[in-house]
Amino acid sequence: MDNFLIILVGIFLITGLIGCLISKLPGIPISYLGIMTLHYSSIAEFSPHFLIRWGVIIIAIQGLDYLIPSWGKRKFGGSKISIWGSLLGTLAGMYFGAWGIIVGAITGALAGQLLAGKESNRAIRESVSSFTFFIFGNISRFAVAGILFYHYVDSLTYVI
Repeated sequence: MDNFLIILVGIFLITGLIGCLISKLPGIPISYLGIMTLHYSSIAEFSPHFLIRWGVIIIAIQGLDYLIPSWGKRKFGGSKISIWGSLLGTLAGMYFGAWGIIVGAITGALAGQLLAGKESNRAIRESVSSFTFFIFGNISRFAVAGILFYHYVDSLTYVI
């Protein structure tokens, strides 16, 4: 049974890491589900403070993940299509390394703004702001999912 749980939790945590890049998949809640599954197994036991603290962090990150982009769009005038363009540009840019991710995200956001009918100077400013909020959200989600994945690996070192 423990082997099954180790594999299941690993799937949850890897899915959570992937979910940090794909906006339709709730990455860190899935990672937290994996940690909770691991806690209720005989493999690892986390303290209640650990579980509550990470639960609050995950709720806060998920909430901010919805509030900050909408605030940024209102403040800088970005559009929803620019955020999707930034996501698609990031995915396309992954094939070209770190610089490809940055250039792809900004280019995708700019293309989205231009498709939304914005003039070029305003579209550049808004695409950079869309990119900034997109990257901020991804980094925060990926950091939390990475830390939870670290706790999983750390728990497995005691088993192996």
